[in-house]
Amino acid sequence: MDRIVGIETEYGCLLSEEEPHGNSELWPAKVKNHLFRKAEAGTIDLHYRDYEEPPGNGGFLLNGGRLYLDMGHIEYASPECLHLHDLIAHELAGDYLLQSSLIALGAEGRVSFIKNNVDHHTGATFGCHENYLMKREAQFTPPILGTLLTFLATRQIFTGAGRVGQSNPLAFDFEPPQPAAQVRFQLSQRADHIVNDIYQWVQFNRAIINARDEPLADYRKYRRLHLLIGDSNMSPYATALKIGTTACVLSLLEENALPRNLVLADAVQSTRDISRDASQKWIVQLENGKTMGALDVQWQFHELAQKRLRNSSAETYWLLENWGFVLEALEQNPESLIGGVVSDVPARRTFLRLTRARPVAAKQLLFSSPAEASCPTSSIGIPSPVTAAIFSSWGIPFKLMTKKCAAFSRSRGPLTARAMKRADLRIDAALIEAIQEGDAVIFL
Repeated sequence: MDRIVGIETEYGCLLSEEEPHGNSELWPAKVKNHLFRKAEAGTIDLHYRDYEEPPGNGGFLLNGGRLYLDMGHIEYASPECLHLHDLIAHELAGDYLLQSSLIALGAEGRVSFIKNNVDHHTGATFGCHENYLMKREAQFTPPILGTLLTFLATRQIFTGAGRVGQSNPLAFDFEPPQPAAQVRFQLSQRADHIVNDIYQWVQFNRAIINARDEPLADYRKYRRLHLLIGDSNMSPYATALKIGTTACVLSLLEENALPRNLVLADAVQSTRDISRDASQKWIVQLENGKTMGALDVQWQFHELAQKRLRNSSAETYWLLENWGFVLEALEQNPESLIGGVVSDVPARRTFLRLTRARPVAAKQLLFSSPAEASCPTSSIGIPSPVTAAIFSSWGIPFKLMTKKCAAFSRSRGPLTARAMKRADLRIDAALIEAIQEGDAVIFL
């Protein structure tokens, strides 16, 4: 991939009715304190980092990542990673840190951290932010950014996490509700909450591209592209495609090789239209007056990347092969993406369809123990053995993630980025053996 990248994940918190401490903001603080003070998973901040980040609000972890509280949510920022397999492993490490903390605190089954992006009760949204280091000399002109926006708006056809229902973040409390067609299922959890294409604010004017240029590196050489549009994925494979395909398009941007005829007439509206299109035709309006399907748009980006990037590295070769595989599957048989290469949207849609058709309580399918079934939603990105067994009984294979790799990544930083200087790197025989056996590359 040859690009430093990172992911920030904000987790929702769900309490069961049996939880005596019924405050969803209490448990993020308890887990944060457990990780830094009891589990010694990192070093907590001793000084103010910002006005809203007082001492003790969070800190750096032994794997080079960061964990802190943000407006009542617990947020995990992966360390900077240069390779895709490192990023996926360290992104999953955040899930395992939270899950292991709940087990240690005796709260498993009563408290869950949810890897989603929308609160259906309040309408609030919380993010999965992507960060990409880019060359400063790359041209960020309106036509080039317009093409990048087109890619980001259409990639949700294989990177969206899926959601039930809809939101209207532009409405004020005093405004009458606007008539709109009811949406039963969407591709993206974030689409309804994106109201601008490029803007600096994060909370009240969420844009596809956040314009705040904070490279955290030599600003004369680099910029940091900060994206707000992505969903938190349960599937490591979907995460790999989300980050990897975007990195490929950014390489094309830096080479000034992006096409100029793929600019959307309205990137924000197209993002919402694609997400809500039950027909799965995903037609978008281009600035030049033409219409095009999102699949065809993605094929054009894929073909250009194949021509210019295919021989750049083994990782890029793998990525381009799987990008094409997923696009072809979406054209011919989307449900074939459920199983060994799980994609979130077809998995969620099929799960909802099958649970409606079969008289089995959904919560019994989502959890690995009866105690966990007291919470009505699944915990973070770790599929349970029961979920796998149910899907298998219906003839649908469901591949669990490799746990060994994420376990290593909880306390060890990536070897190829500056995060290794913050991490407690202990390259022992077990880690070397895991890498040699292939367990450290979880999506291959």
